[in-house]
Amino acid sequence: MIKIRTALLLTLAAIGMGSCDVTQQLAKDLGNIPTISTSTPLTQTEVSNGLKRALSVGTEQAAATLSQPNAVLKSPIYHIALPPQLSVITENKNNPLLQAVGISNLIDQAETSMNLAAEKSMNLAKPIFLNAIQQMTIQDAFALLNGGDTAATHFLRKSTYNALFEAFKPEVIKTIEQPILSGVSTRTAYNQLVTKYNNVAAYAPGLNKVDANLENYVTHKALFALFEEVKKAEFNIRENPQARIDDLLKRVFGSL
Repeated sequence: MIKIRTALLLTLAAIGMGSCDVTQQLAKDLGNIPTISTSTPLTQTEVSNGLKRALSVGTEQAAATLSQPNAVLKSPIYHIALPPQLSVITENKNNPLLQAVGISNLIDQAETSMNLAAEKSMNLAKPIFLNAIQQMTIQDAFALLNGGDTAATHFLRKSTYNALFEAFKPEVIKTIEQPILSGVSTRTAYNQLVTKYNNVAAYAPGLNKVDANLENYVTHKALFALFEEVKKAEFNIRENPQARIDDLLKRVFGSL
């Protein structure tokens, strides 16, 4: 342990500054300056808890951000377009037969409704994420701590994604069954689009019928957005001391 007082006095003595009285006065004045000591080494448990805490903070921030109005709908990154299986609908939306059944409006309604459903489900994901984080076993916490700017988020995704998907999907299903846009549920808007298209495709040359699992698609897209936001939060905690909102985060990530 090195004391600032001792270091300053030795410096004064070495360069011959001041008289003995001055030196003594400095010693007296510096008497109340606290000593500086090195921290005790981080333990595996501390690092593991710190990583989990960072992921928990990231999850809370992600859910709060993505549940805001238009956070998904207007996002250039997270906006949910129609499933790839339905691309034939958008590619042929100018077909006169499809225009006759109002396909453009049905596309807009279904797509908007999917995004609103995703936004509405984000807060439902928070307790599911937090539970998965607390149950997560980190075998080598130090490797994750030093493994890159988003290493903990990647570990969370790799080790819990399937379980998160299965736990989150029922909540997404509940959301897409609720009236969400002009009194119409996402499920209804989606089914109206697919049914109208398939009715035309049944007799229109060059058009094939389509089908896609709505709940799986929206669940995957919502999870993608959540993990991306958690990654941003982890990166911020690692790089920005102001983002370390408690002593555990300050101790663990301040060691980097």
